[in-house]
Amino acid sequence: MKRILIFLVFTLFSVPFFSQEYRTENNIHYYDEKTNASDVYINERCVLDLYVPKNTKNFSTVIWFHGGGITGGEKEIPEALKNKGIAVIGVNYRLSPKVNAPKYIEDAAAATAWVFNNIKRYGGDESKIFISGHSAGGYLAIMVGLNKMYLNTYGIDANKLAAIVPFSGQMISHFTIRKEKGIDELDARIDEYAPLHFIRADAPPLLLITGDREKELLGRYEENAYMARMMKLKGHKETTLYELQGFDHGGMALPAFPLLLNEIKRVEKLKK
Repeated sequence: MKRILIFLVFTLFSVPFFSQEYRTENNIHYYDEKTNASDVYINERCVLDLYVPKNTKNFSTVIWFHGGGITGGEKEIPEALKNKGIAVIGVNYRLSPKVNAPKYIEDAAAATAWVFNNIKRYGGDESKIFISGHSAGGYLAIMVGLNKMYLNTYGIDANKLAAIVPFSGQMISHFTIRKEKGIDELDARIDEYAPLHFIRADAPPLLLITGDREKELLGRYEENAYMARMMKLKGHKETTLYELQGFDHGGMALPAFPLLLNEIKRVEKLKK
C-alpha cells in the first residue's frame, strides 16, 4: 500500500506533452448492426468517442468508462489524458434501472472488444490497451479485466489487456447491483458481480487507486486494500495500491491520472 500526498498533483508536469495533432470521432456504435437494430436503447446508448494521435503508429490506448453509480453519467475524454501521445476511448453503456446486471458489464466488454478489433487501423497497438474508469467506470473496467467470461464472448483473452487501472472502483458487488436485488447498501457481497470473486495470479498488471480512506465512499479504500492483499496472496506479481491522501471520492481522479500515465510508460518500456 502506498499513501500519496497532495503534492502528487504536481507530477502532472513531469509527464511529457506532445505537439502532435489528434483526430476525434464521436458516437461510434460498438455493437454490430444487427444488435443495434434489435434494441432501441442499445442503439441510443452503446456508443463510444475516439481520440487518437495523427501520423503516428503503435501508440497506447486507454479505454475510459465514466462514473455515475451505473445510473447516470456520460462518456468523456478526460482532459488529463489529452495531448499525451495516446489514444483515449470514451464509452457510454446502458444504465440501471432501464437494464439490470450484467447488461452494462456486457456493454463494457463489447466496447473493449471493439477497441481490440479496430484500434490497429487507426495506428494503435492492440498489445497496449489499458482499461480504466472512475467509480462505476472503474468497477466495469476491473470486472471486464478479471472475469474472463465477458471478453471470451468475443474470442478475446482478457490477459491481452496491458493493465487494469480502476479509479475508486468497487471490489465487492456494486451497490447498484445489490439495490437491483433488494440488498441493503451496507450488506457487502462477494458474488459473481464482485471483482474480488475473480482474483487470479495470471491477470494483467493491476493498479488500484482510491481517495483518502477517511474521505472516500463507504469502505471504498478498504475494498481495494483487500483486493490488493488477495491478489498478492493468489500469486499476482503486479498489483499496486495507491491511497491519495487528502482527496475524496470525486476529487481523487485528478491526482490519479498521472499514476495511470506513469503505468502506461512503465508497461510500454517492458514491451520494447
